[in-house]
Amino acid sequence: MRATVDFAPLFRSSVGFDRMLNALDLAGRIPTADNWPPYDIIKTGEDDYRIDMAVAGLAENDLTITQERNILVVAGRKALEPQSAGEYLHRGIAGREFERRFDLAEHMKVTDAHFENGLLSITLKREIPEAMKPRRIAITSSTIRADRAEEAVPQIEARKEAA
Repeated sequence: MRATVDFAPLFRSSVGFDRMLNALDLAGRIPTADNWPPYDIIKTGEDDYRIDMAVAGLAENDLTITQERNILVVAGRKALEPQSAGEYLHRGIAGREFERRFDLAEHMKVTDAHFENGLLSITLKREIPEAMKPRRIAITSSTIRADRAEEAVPQIEARKEAA
């Protein structure tokens, strides 16, 4: 049995976190679905990630990867095989269709996808725009401004005397 969590108090006391709270609320409601194909999510650096999916029985041409806004969709549809001379007595290698969705954080981009030996690796990177990166702001004090003003007064008077 699953316990439900009421996020209403968090909605009342937070600003700008509505997307995250909605995602948490939705995640609690979605029943656990088919978990095929198996996958790993690996953090390879501070802003670098990789998703590895075991897609045995599928070829590179059977897979599609699309990213739309903050959702990454990996789909696999096996092309129809021509009738072979043999008859399967046991078919254990899964070659079924699938569609796996991943919710991505803001500013995540797919930088590479590689398929080798039945393993699909998708590389992702968080690229934060310069305007959104933290920047250091210089702080000036009023005593420094007063010192500069005192220095400026003798310079102005010296110019008047020279004229």
